[in-house]
Formats: sequence, C-alpha cells, structure tokens
Amino acid sequence: MTVRFPHWRRLLLCTLPLAAVLAGCDGDKTETTEPAKVATYSKAEWSDLPATSDADVLGGFNAWRSACARLVRDPVWAAPCGNAAEVPEEAGAVRHFLETNLQVYGLNSASNGAKGLITGYYEPVYPGSLEPTERTPVPVYGVPEDLIVVALDSVYPELKGKRLRGRLEGNVLKPYDDADTIRREGVKAPVLAWLHDPMDLQFLQIQGSGRIQLEDGRQLRVGYSDQNGHPYRPVGRWLVEQGQMAKEEVNMGRIRDWASANPQRVSELLASNPSYVFFSPRPDSNEGPRGSLNVPLTAGYSVAIDRKVIPLGSMLWLSTTRPDGSPVIRPVAAQDTGGAITGEVRADLFCGTGAEAGELAGNMKQEGQIWLLWPKGAALPTVQ
Repeated sequence: MTVRFPHWRRLLLCTLPLAAVLAGCDGDKTETTEPAKVATYSKAEWSDLPATSDADVLGGFNAWRSACARLVRDPVWAAPCGNAAEVPEEAGAVRHFLETNLQVYGLNSASNGAKGLITGYYEPVYPGSLEPTERTPVPVYGVPEDLIVVALDSVYPELKGKRLRGRLEGNVLKPYDDADTIRREGVKAPVLAWLHDPMDLQFLQIQGSGRIQLEDGRQLRVGYSDQNGHPYRPVGRWLVEQGQMAKEEVNMGRIRDWASANPQRVSELLASNPSYVFFSPRPDSNEGPRGSLNVPLTAGYSVAIDRKVIPLGSMLWLSTTRPDGSPVIRPVAAQDTGGAITGEVRADLFCGTGAEAGELAGNMKQEGQIWLLWPKGAALPTVQ
C-alpha cells in the first residue's frame, strides 16, 4: 500500500525518532544510508573512448534500445529513441548513430578521479518447493499486508524518490521489523516458495531476482517487489569485522563456504544485515530478469547504477576487466539499481543466469572507468 497524503507530515515528525526515519527511507531495492558524493561530468570526445569490437557495439546498443518503448516518453530520450528505431543491425550504422546523437562525458569521483568499482550480479537458480517440508524450511515472502510505504516527496519535494516504510500500531507509524525479527517470527505475507538453505535466501535478496527449481522440473521466477525499510549492510563486511576473513577475500563463494563450516553462527551472520527483501512472482520466459526500469536485462550489457549519479535508461561506455584480467570494453545500458550500488564511478554488471554467471559475478570486484553517453543539447543530469 503506497500513501501520498500531505497530512503525513505531522505523523512523520511527531511519531518517529530521527534514526528510525533515516533507517526507513530508501530509493531502490535494499538500502544504504551513505549518500553518494558529488560527481563531475567532464566533456570528452568519441576519440577519447577505448576501442571495442563491432559485436560489443551492437550488443550494448541493442540492450539500450530494448528500453526505448519506455524511454521514448522521457523528453531527454524521445528524439534519440525515435532515431534509434531506424538504425539497422550493422556496427557502422550504430557507431554513426551514437556519434550523431550522443555526447561523451567522463564520469569522475570527488575522491578517486576517473577510477571506480565495477562488480557483477546474476540471476541465481536455487532448489526449492511450493510447500514447506523438512528439506525446504525457508520461506520466500511476498509483500506483507501490513507494510505501509510513504512517498516522502509528496511532502518534501527535495526527497524525490525517497520512501518511508513501516506499519501502523494504533495511529502511530512504527518502523517495520528488521530481517532477524522476520526470520524468527515471520510476517503477515504470502509465501511464494520454500528454499533449502537460509544462505540461498540471503543471496536471492542480494541479487534481487532469481529462479526456484522445483522437484517436478518447473522453475518459479521471482523478482524484487519491496523491502522492509532497513539499511542494507553486507554480510561480508561483518565477516571482516569479526576477523573471519580478509576484505580482499570476500566473495559469494567464500561467504557460502564460511556458512557451511560454521552453521552455528549463520543466524548471527544473517542478523548483521537488517534489510529484508520481499518478492513477487514473475512470468517465466527466456528473457533476462527485469530490472528497476522494468525491461529484461541483457547479460553482459545491462548494468545497475546509483541513480543519484546516473539516470536510469542512460547509455554508458564501460571500461574494466574480468577477474581473469581480460578486458570488458563496451557500451552498456543503465537499467537497474541496488542498495549496495552507491557512489560516483560505480556499476554492477549483469552476468546472466545460473551457476556459471554466478561464479563470474561473485568474483567481479574490478577497477574501471565509466563515460556517460548523453543526448546532444540536453541538460546534464543533476547529481543528487
């Protein structure tokens, strides 16, 4: 239930302590309370971009163009999307389109210049069932019936995109339960499926979407629907703080290995992240999962970004490497967001579906550069 009533001003100010308000405010998916620093866009030339292959030019362009049915309603992208519809499947024609319609801007951080962090994410596939069993005791919850979402920009325009989540107790809005409470006590919500392992659910929440492999061979596809309003805290950070592993060792594989070796401490590990994601069923198809822009993601060419810095729907030029050192240089489409994706020169590359994609995503923690490809003549986006 989403509330957009001006009279919430008094309720917000009078019934919630400031810490609770800040903990419950969000932009997208799992949350963080760390604001992005101011980024700088510096005008560049097409000749300044590192070269890439024709196949990657086509791949990145087609990923971006796949969202034009939505972007064409945005005045910034209406003309480029209209022109893109006529571009043939030829790298030369795509390059001509890009250079004719878009201006290059280098993205620089306040603290680290042009260099930033590029990570990866994927659509996992986990075994499960539609009914609780001794082997599948972990519920995948839909949106709770008592979750209230307040759009703060209806009261404070400067908080555009921010929402406050909680539940009513009498006539008082209280913060919603944290993840540990939800795991122990449950919530008033439909259960979409049941998983074998609590770590599967944790990683499903981190990725934001996934597939549940049922015993009869079918797969149930689920995607992010809402969140409990608490800040996202990486479980890997807790392991580092506990002295369980070095910061540079942290990845999904190492976290899962630690959980398998320390089952008595898994609940403590999971309690370190108060954020909890609720899901909704998604149609099964051969398309990628849908990101925050509500278009199917394209493996290798869709990225999640910090929308306080880069607007959803933008085309970017990415230069980074895979964990094995091989280059990844290509145009990509900003089609998703995530609470862990914060900062100025920051992107999370969608790697695909399944175990192989998960292996790549789990090891992606690379240095990289990003250029914004922005419509000529349009005002640059405002960094929030």
